[in-house]
Amino acid sequence: MIKTSIGVQELRTRIGHKAKTEPCHRFWGLYRHVWKMEVLREAYRLARENQGAPGVDGVTFKQIEEQGVEKLLKTLSQELQEQNYRALPCREESIPKEGGKVRGLKIPAIRDRVVQGAVRLVMEPIFEADFEPGSFAYRPRRNVPICEPTETQEAEGTPRVDDVERPGSIRTMGSISRLQSPLEQNRSNRWSRNSQV
Repeated sequence: MIKTSIGVQELRTRIGHKAKTEPCHRFWGLYRHVWKMEVLREAYRLARENQGAPGVDGVTFKQIEEQGVEKLLKTLSQELQEQNYRALPCREESIPKEGGKVRGLKIPAIRDRVVQGAVRLVMEPIFEADFEPGSFAYRPRRNVPICEPTETQEAEGTPRVDDVERPGSIRTMGSISRLQSPLEQNRSNRWSRNSQV
């Protein structure tokens, strides 16, 4: 019996529905979806839409399109199927910041962005099913400006903090925790994700 290929959106919908309705379900066989041509095409379209500079190989979108997008996607699909795909090293750039600091940036090659995008397209619905409705960071079509208090919070006048991050806080967190007294450290460790302010 030959199964017809389903579209990327239908695939994502099926995976997401399964993840949402059966939270304990263990997914297997997802890797075979990553090398499907329609998934790779959509991943390429999203990478192209996002633009971006070339990676360490110097290959641009224009060059890929001159040589043939399908040729690249077929090569990637074959490498993924045969499990001999290897990502190239990232190109490293430094972006100047205020105060003379620099931020390191790693730029993957376009071919690697396509594979990363294909993996994301297949895996994202599983992770989306586990997120709380009020989680906004790093999620598609969600960002902090659309966060608004619920009607209950407004009626009670009780704002909530779900997550707080200051720019550069990840780097400084370790040094701050060393300066805190043991009592302060214990208090900060007890903060739950949905602490009331």
